[in-house]
Amino acid sequence: MKKLLFICVMMLVNILSLQAQKREFRGAWIQCVNGQFNGMGTEKMQNYLTWQLDELKKMHCNAVIFQIRPEFDALYPSEYEPWSRFMTGEQGKPPYPYWDPLRWMVEQCHKRGMELHAWINPYRVKTKTTTVLAQNNYARLHPERVFNYDGMIIANPALQENRDYICTIVTDILQRYDVDGLHIDDYFYPYPVAGQTIDDEREFRMFSNGIADKGDWRRYNVDLLIKALHETIRRVKPWVKFGVSPFGIYRNKKNDPNGSNTNGLQNYDDLYADVLKWVNNGWIDYNVPQLYWEIGHKAADYDELIHWWNKNAANRPLFIGEDIERTVKNSDPNNPNQNQQPAKYALHRQLVNVDGTVLWYSKVACDNVGNYASLLANKYWKTPALQPSMTFIERKAPGKVKKLKAMWIDSDYVLFWTPAKDKSWADKAAEYVIYRFANGEKTDLNDATKIVAITTDTYYKLPYSDGKTKYTYVVTALNRIHNESKTAKKKIKL
Repeated sequence: MKKLLFICVMMLVNILSLQAQKREFRGAWIQCVNGQFNGMGTEKMQNYLTWQLDELKKMHCNAVIFQIRPEFDALYPSEYEPWSRFMTGEQGKPPYPYWDPLRWMVEQCHKRGMELHAWINPYRVKTKTTTVLAQNNYARLHPERVFNYDGMIIANPALQENRDYICTIVTDILQRYDVDGLHIDDYFYPYPVAGQTIDDEREFRMFSNGIADKGDWRRYNVDLLIKALHETIRRVKPWVKFGVSPFGIYRNKKNDPNGSNTNGLQNYDDLYADVLKWVNNGWIDYNVPQLYWEIGHKAADYDELIHWWNKNAANRPLFIGEDIERTVKNSDPNNPNQNQQPAKYALHRQLVNVDGTVLWYSKVACDNVGNYASLLANKYWKTPALQPSMTFIERKAPGKVKKLKAMWIDSDYVLFWTPAKDKSWADKAAEYVIYRFANGEKTDLNDATKIVAITTDTYYKLPYSDGKTKYTYVVTALNRIHNESKTAKKKIKL
């Protein structure tokens, strides 16, 4: 009986893992701080990024998180901060031939039906490996606003001037670029290093705001920034999503009865980041804990952590940060003949609050290490997907498309439509979803296998054969956060 029950459970798991998801965040991080762009000229870097975006498109990836500000610098022209050395090799040196990587990436991602989320580091002014600062580097201009820690320079989170400056940078990015998201990762107060102390005693005495415990005070400082960023984004461009990618452990059970059964560094205690507070207060729009460990890890078991986040962080969309290399190099404890990708994606499908995945990192995915990308393209991400619902930002959707008709244009049979009139960003069509159903088949829009395209075009080339087979085509409109309109239908013979 137990054996039969186990077989039934495993069959259900396999069915769930294969089920096509209509709404799912499928992201990949493209970082610069690892130096992958160093020494590349403009043409080579563009070709390199084009290759990555094309490979991600084949996997039905629908979002790219692109690092544009690793250390108070910029991978775009900025009147506030110097060009990044992680692109040109020298901080402050512009690219040659001149180009704007952020603008280019926005255009390239949108052309492929992907969102572009601009990834910044809010506090880090200098990494450990940067040795020469540009003349307009923040630490040179405002040495009184920063502190040194383990070879880095950090903008002091206690200072209102720094919070205002970071919001100014974000405002500048949003006003000048058509980004879909603003993303920060796990660097708040610096990761603790033995023998190092954070030089903020003076600020604690001056700006404690009645908070007696320094840890609570530091968390309060970070809270102020997160809330300010949320308010800034909503004011400037309300459809832009604000996402955070914290370290994978919030708190260990030994420090908090509600923590995870883990034994590692903690967001709350060591980085002074109260991520659950941000989720529950609605200060962020999505949360991507970095669950880079394997199933069965002694100190930070992936299985334990994904269940913990699923249970505790459901007030905002939850995506899982996946380390591809660690996933494919470790075998499944319950099936030693295969790596852990199938087991991890089975967990994604089982847990109701997991709304997507972000791959660490894009280059490894594009190299198809451990056949990871092939499994995405052919199994887990086999069909296109809309973005997860974020009606807490806006509930309105565009009106349904008009004048849906099929026409011959030269030798092509093409489906055309026009968008409904709009009065605001919320009811303006930004993309369209095309579904196809066989003759007599129920038009179930929840069936993701019926999606044939998600496009910014107002036309779709039909796969005409001999004109003897009947289909029903359905077209819906999406706004910037993928709220979906009512349907327009057309019966067509192909």
